[in-house]
Amino acid sequence: MKYEDLKILAELREKGSITEEEYEREKAKILNEEEKSDTSGGFKKPLFGLDEKSYLTLMHISQLAGFLAPLIGFIIPLIMWIANKEVNPKVDKHGKNIMNFIISFIIYTAILCITIIGIPLAVVVGILYIVFVIIAAVKVNNGEDWKYPLTIEFIK
Repeated sequence: MKYEDLKILAELREKGSITEEEYEREKAKILNEEEKSDTSGGFKKPLFGLDEKSYLTLMHISQLAGFLAPLIGFIIPLIMWIANKEVNPKVDKHGKNIMNFIISFIIYTAILCITIIGIPLAVVVGILYIVFVIIAAVKVNNGEDWKYPLTIEFIK
């Protein structure tokens, strides 16, 4: 916090150099500047009303909706990524990670399903997918970055 700035502002008010109204206005500016910066590199913009950790966790977990309706698990994280990638660099980083993971696992599943023996392996891939998504969501919620294993980096 900028205690020094607040102290100078209070002194100016006491000396009569600025009015009470000017003091309150400038004080609000100083305090708002402090709120805008945080440990994530100064990006504290609203992400659909969620804090950064919750938003990123929801981005990862939303992939599981694909088990209910196949395209939804791709579309929801894609929309969340596109909507806020310019606002927050962590959203951009995690969005790319998620999209690369989804595309990679679609390719793996398609290749495995072409072969007869691959169908049981496709079930294993589906289980791994769920496990990896849960691990990523927990790690993000704890403030850690985690890159999905077995992911081909299509989007850089």
